[in-house]
Amino acid sequence: MTTRRTFLGASGAAWMMAQDLLAQDAAEWKTRIGFELYTVRDLLPKDYEGTLEKVSEMGYKEVEPATDYANMEPKAFRAMLDRFGLSAPSTHVGATGGPGLEKQLEGFRIMGIRYTEISGGEAERSKAPTEESVKRTAQQTNKHGEIARQFGMKMLIHNHTTEFQPFEGGTLCPYDVLLAETDPSLVAMQLDIGWASVAGQNILEMFQKHPGRFELWHVKDARGIKLMTPQMRQSDRQRSAALVPVGLGEVDYKSIFAAARQAGLKHFCVEQDNAADWGDSLAAARVSYRNVLRLLS
Repeated sequence: MTTRRTFLGASGAAWMMAQDLLAQDAAEWKTRIGFELYTVRDLLPKDYEGTLEKVSEMGYKEVEPATDYANMEPKAFRAMLDRFGLSAPSTHVGATGGPGLEKQLEGFRIMGIRYTEISGGEAERSKAPTEESVKRTAQQTNKHGEIARQFGMKMLIHNHTTEFQPFEGGTLCPYDVLLAETDPSLVAMQLDIGWASVAGQNILEMFQKHPGRFELWHVKDARGIKLMTPQMRQSDRQRSAALVPVGLGEVDYKSIFAAARQAGLKHFCVEQDNAADWGDSLAAARVSYRNVLRLLS
C-alpha cells in the first residue's frame, strides 16, 4: 500500500535523480561549448587561423564553419582544428548536390563533420512556400540524408523566423511540415533558439511535442521580443529584433538547457549575427562564452 510518506519519499527521490541528471548534463555541456563562426565572419578573411586560435583561447571547444574552409584541403583544415583543440561536428558551408557530392562528403568526413546541408535538387525552398513545396523540400532532404548516412552524417535543417509564418489562410507553417515529413534517422533539426523565440515560439513546448528531434542548437539571444505582437509578420519580427550576446537578452536559456535531454541535444553553438556591429566581434563572443558558462554552473 502506498502511503503519503512513501509517495512523498518516492517523489523526492525522483526529484533528486532529475537534479543529478541536470547537473551531469550541465557539467558535460560546459566542456563542449560551441561557436558559430558566422559571428566573426568579419575577421576570418584577414586571419582565419589566428581567429580560430583566439576562439579556442576563450574556451570554445567546437566550431561551426559558416562561410568557407580557409581555402584548405580537408586534411589541412582538420589538422588546424586539431592544433587548437577544436572540432567541427556541423557545418553551414554545406555540400552541393550533383556529380561531386560524394567527394565533398568524404572531405567533410575527414574534417570530422557529422551534420551538413546539401543544396541543389528539385526542391529548393521558394520565397513564398506552399505546403506542397515544403513537402517536396522535406522529401529531397530525406533523399540527401540517405546519401549522407553513407558517410556517417545526418542532414540538418536550420531555421530563421519565416519558417514559422503560417501558410496563407491557415495555421500550419513550414516548420510544422518539415518536422512531420523528415525522417529523424536521416535529418536533425538545428533549432536556432534565438530566431524561434523572436518568432514567438515556446521552446519548451516544442521540446515536449517533438522530443529528441532537436539535436543541434544555435544559442542566440535578442531583446525586443516582449514588445512584439501576434499580428506581426515573421519577416518584420526578424528585422525588429535586437541581437545581443547570450545572457543579455530575453531568452530564458537556464530553463532551455535544463530541457536539453528531452530535446535530444547533441551539439550547440553560440551565435550573434551582428557581433561585428558591437565594434569587436571577438569581444562579443567572449561575453557570450562567459554567460553560457555561468548559466551552466
